[in-house]
Amino acid sequence: MSSSAPPTLRARLAAVLPDTAPWRSSRDFRLLWGQGLVTFFASAMAMVALPLQIKELTDSPLAVGAMGAVELVPLVVFGLYGGALADAVDRRRVIVGTEAGLGLLALLLLLNSLLEEPLLWPLYVVAAGVSALAGLQRPALDSLMARIVPHAQQTAAAALNSLRWQLGAIAGPSLAGLVVAYAGHAPAYAVTLAGFAVSVLMCRRLSPAPPAHDAEKPSLRSIAEGARYAWSRPVLLGTYAIDMAAMFFAFPNAVFPFLADDLDAPWALGLMYAAGSVGSLVLGLTSGWTSRVRRHGLLVAGGAAGWGLAIAGAGWFGNVWLVLLCLAFAGMGDMLSGLGRSTIWNQTIPEELRGRLAGIEVLSYSVGPQLGQVRAGVMAGWTGTRSAVWAGGVACVASVGLLCLALPKLIRYDSATDEDALRRKAQQEAAAGTA
Repeated sequence: MSSSAPPTLRARLAAVLPDTAPWRSSRDFRLLWGQGLVTFFASAMAMVALPLQIKELTDSPLAVGAMGAVELVPLVVFGLYGGALADAVDRRRVIVGTEAGLGLLALLLLLNSLLEEPLLWPLYVVAAGVSALAGLQRPALDSLMARIVPHAQQTAAAALNSLRWQLGAIAGPSLAGLVVAYAGHAPAYAVTLAGFAVSVLMCRRLSPAPPAHDAEKPSLRSIAEGARYAWSRPVLLGTYAIDMAAMFFAFPNAVFPFLADDLDAPWALGLMYAAGSVGSLVLGLTSGWTSRVRRHGLLVAGGAAGWGLAIAGAGWFGNVWLVLLCLAFAGMGDMLSGLGRSTIWNQTIPEELRGRLAGIEVLSYSVGPQLGQVRAGVMAGWTGTRSAVWAGGVACVASVGLLCLALPKLIRYDSATDEDALRRKAQQEAAAGTA
C-alpha cells in the first residue's frame, strides 16, 4: 500500500491559482503592481470623460473619432524614442517624470472643464500628449520587469500584471461611467489628477534603475541597433509577427455595434466589449500552471490561434450568447499568447537592449489593433459584418500557422535550453550577486 497522502485542497488550489512568487520576492514589483492599479482606475476616468466631453461640445462622431488620429503618431514616434531613452537613463526617472507629466495633463483637463464654456482644442492637445507620454513610459516600465523579477518568475509576473490590467479594464470604466453620469466631467478629471499624484509618490519609492555603463545617448542609430537585434532573433521576430497578424486579421471591436444589430441584440453591445476582459480575467485567476511551462513559444502561437478560432466563432454563430462565449474564449487566448510573449522578452533580451526592444513592442501593440479595426470596417462594408468577423478569425489562424512554419525556432523555444535565455539568466544572477 502506498504511504503517500493525496494532495490537499490547498495544494490543488495552489497549482491553479495565480503564482504570487513575484509579490513575495520583489518589493519593486509590489510597488509597480499597486501603482499600476491606481493609474488604471485614475486613467479610466479620463478615458471615459474625454470622448464624452468632445461629443457634448461637437455632437460629431467624426470629432470623437479624430482622437485616434491624434493619438497614433505620437505613440509610435515617442514609443521608439522611449525605448532608446530607457536604455540610456535611469528608468525610474523616466517613469516618475512621465507620471508627473500625465498628472499635469489631467490638471489641464480639470481646469478646462471648470470654464464656463470649455474649449475643444485642449482636449485634442491632451489626447496627443497622453499618447506621447505613454509611448515614452511604456518601454521603461516593460524593460524594468526583467530587472526586478527573478528569471524563473517572469511568467508569473506577466500573469499578475495581466490580472491587474483585466481588473482595471472591467471595473475602471464601469466606475468612471457612473462618476461622469452623476457628477460630471470635472470630478472625473479630479480623480484622475489625484490618482497620478499617488502614483508619483509610489514610483519615487522604486529602486534606482541606472543604464549600463557604456550606454549611448538616444539616437536613430541606437534605435536601429535594437531593430537589427530583433531581426536577427527568429524567436523574437516570431512574437512580434504573430501579435501583429492576430491583431490585424482578428480585432473586430470597431464593428461590434453593427454585429449587435445583426444579432438583433443592441443591449449586448457593452457585453461584447467586456467579454474579452472577462475571459482574460478567468485565465488570470487560474494561471498557476503557466509558471511551470518552459515552451513559451507554444503559448504564443497556441494562444494566438485560439484567439483567431474564437473570433471566427463569434462571427459565425447567430446566437448572441454563443457570440459572447466565443469572445470570452478569445480573451483567454489573447492573454495566453501575451504571457508567452512577455516571458520570452524578459527571459532572452539583454539588459542593455531591453528598452529599445520594448519600444519596438509598442509598435505591434499600437499599430496592429488600429489596422485591424480598419480591416474589419472596410471588409464589413464589402461583405457584411458577420462574414468580416469570421473570415478575419480564419485568416488569423492561417497566418499563425504560416508564421510557425516560417519561424520554427519560436515553436521549439525552451527556456531551459535556449542560448539567449541562459545568457540572460546568467546576466541577472551576476547582477544580483554584485548588488
